[in-house]
Amino acid sequence: MRRRSLPLGAAALVVLLAAALPAQAHGPTRQKVSESIVIEAPAAVVWARIQDFAALKDWHPAVAESPADNGNTVGSVRSLRLKGGGELVETLEAYDAAQMRYSYRAKNGGALPVTNYTSTIRVTADGARSQVEWRGAFYRGYPNNDPPPDQNDEAAVRAVTAVYQSGLANLKKLVEGR
Repeated sequence: MRRRSLPLGAAALVVLLAAALPAQAHGPTRQKVSESIVIEAPAAVVWARIQDFAALKDWHPAVAESPADNGNTVGSVRSLRLKGGGELVETLEAYDAAQMRYSYRAKNGGALPVTNYTSTIRVTADGARSQVEWRGAFYRGYPNNDPPPDQNDEAAVRAVTAVYQSGLANLKKLVEGR
């Protein structure tokens, strides 16, 4: 029995299509944002301002309310209400006062175009100054291919970056008294 083979051009087309299909099926990739700022104040002073998981409303300009049901205890749930509208629910995943850092996870994107969002904020001493780093990882809000512009990777990164930058800038202003 003789086997038939595809003409060379057809075989090349099959290989190209097979290689292209996985690319078309690729879903979202994990995005990351990291922002930091130097504050002209000792780390203990800066940490005192942000250490309370429920105190985000006291230093972030977009947050109207940020009660946390169990304070700084791991598992505490913080319900954010934003000044411009929208809500987020976050759970405290790690808290280390000695290292001046805590991490939390958003239940869902809420007011942000993200899913599977986790974040850490940390204060480190830099002589008489402090450095505050806020970093997060997440997926875009639309999990399928061809997301709408307000739910794509760029929108997600832009939104989280804006949250971090505005919060850090206001924290600096409040702590430095400028």
